[in-house]
Amino acid sequence: MTASRGETIAGRTFLAALMVFTVLPFISIFTTALQPSGSLPTGLEWPSDPQWGNFAEAFDVANMTTLLKSSSLIVITVVPIALVISTMAGFAIGLLEIPGARWLLLLFVLGLTLPFEGIITPLYFLADDLGILNTRLAISLPLIGLFMPFSVFWMRAHFATMPAEITEAAEVDGAGTWSVFWRIHVPLARPPIASLAILLSIWTWNQFLLALVLVEDPEQRTMAGALGAFQGHYATDIPLLCAGTILILLPTLIVFLLFQRHIIAALLQGSVKG
Repeated sequence: MTASRGETIAGRTFLAALMVFTVLPFISIFTTALQPSGSLPTGLEWPSDPQWGNFAEAFDVANMTTLLKSSSLIVITVVPIALVISTMAGFAIGLLEIPGARWLLLLFVLGLTLPFEGIITPLYFLADDLGILNTRLAISLPLIGLFMPFSVFWMRAHFATMPAEITEAAEVDGAGTWSVFWRIHVPLARPPIASLAILLSIWTWNQFLLALVLVEDPEQRTMAGALGAFQGHYATDIPLLCAGTILILLPTLIVFLLFQRHIIAALLQGSVKG
């Protein structure tokens, strides 16, 4: 069905307005970061003397080098483990149709409704009992569990649409369940796995609440988690705070710009396959 001219204009107008409302806050943060340190923000006005040195000062003050290493270690820990578990679970629920698969899927869907704020207190006491409080494991282990509902639902959507003939042909040739999974279906699932890896990496990198509550040492936190400590010391120095915010968002922005086609294609694929 072809959209009418009025529908096309209305759609483009809505997208333009949405883009403006999305981009304006980032422009405001950027122009504020260029204001003299200690000054009050002037909105979207470009400063007469841009203070580019605010970014270097924010980088040094927030100890960004250490935080980059800490965030990378957390991402390297969380993403591969979450991918392996969710891929195997999605294969079992979506393709093997194990006993109780529908109930398991319903359980994971219900897990999507759990807010981080509602379980942060139990997680704090659990991490304390396990002796991992104030360590990177206090962030990594809960994130793996919290990512499971979405990740399993994502991978199940892919495996549920795979033709059964592929599995049957492999079994006729003598392949076992593990061989069918590892040698046939995992290679076929590389696009959704790669897209899920990108999304999980971005979400882990930007994790703020768990890092702020479960880890007191700023050097053990994620980049976003360090923003709380940075803000606590420089709450009145708004330009320096904005400069630190931009530095924290920059890696995520670069990843999204590089892989935006893969992310959008995967989201559209998931909406069709779900």
